[in-house]
Amino acid sequence: MISKNRLKQIQSLAYKKYRDRGGLFLAEGPKVVEELLAAYPPAYVAATEEWLDAHPLPGVETEVVTPEELRRASLMQTPQHVLALLRKPQGDTDTLPSGNDVSKNLVLALDNIQDPGNLGTIVRICNWFGIGHIVCSPDTADVYAPKVIQATMGALAKVKVHYTPLAGYLRQLPADTPVYGTFLEGSNIYTEALTPGGIVVMGNEGKGVSPEVAACINRRLFIPPFPTTASHVESLNVAIATAITVSEFRHRLHL
Repeated sequence: MISKNRLKQIQSLAYKKYRDRGGLFLAEGPKVVEELLAAYPPAYVAATEEWLDAHPLPGVETEVVTPEELRRASLMQTPQHVLALLRKPQGDTDTLPSGNDVSKNLVLALDNIQDPGNLGTIVRICNWFGIGHIVCSPDTADVYAPKVIQATMGALAKVKVHYTPLAGYLRQLPADTPVYGTFLEGSNIYTEALTPGGIVVMGNEGKGVSPEVAACINRRLFIPPFPTTASHVESLNVAIATAITVSEFRHRLHL
């Protein structure tokens, strides 16, 4: 049986201050937990007997629980078989992609992305399109929030997410680094020349790219609607815009 203290700890991980204080985050469900166990050391795992029999974890504190106990502990509406408390990485800012990395590989930068579902989906998109690093402004949603973790579907095991003042990071890159951003007044992404490497900046859901970060962007792109003469909504969802943008970059590599 999950103790009251453990239940309290699990529930507390819905809040960033407790995730930071304990250095832990919560993952739930077989797909997410199994993917993340390969990249993040587990501190505690509660699961059904069937799941634990199939996934032995020597040296890890584990607990056999019933589906009802999982339901009481879970932050999900429909808990599934397993939840895990995983250890957050510490001090990874030293691994920010450098000028040499960026010149050869595409890196995504997120400027004040707020919606957990958007952030989690963007992590999945980066994994799908082979983007290994996401650099986030400090005011971007916490990638270790439970809703973000669930939306990544385990892709966080393969994508490194960094938090740093974004404008400062962009300014310290070599002057010839391609820094792309999506804007309504940009050049058509389908006709503009694109490079294999560089930074792609995606902005806040409502406000777009902040002025300070926009000043660091040297190549502005626009995703045109179709048909161009018809009436359209004001903008695309940021996760969808990210998928379209990075897909076009990858498409160019195969032309």
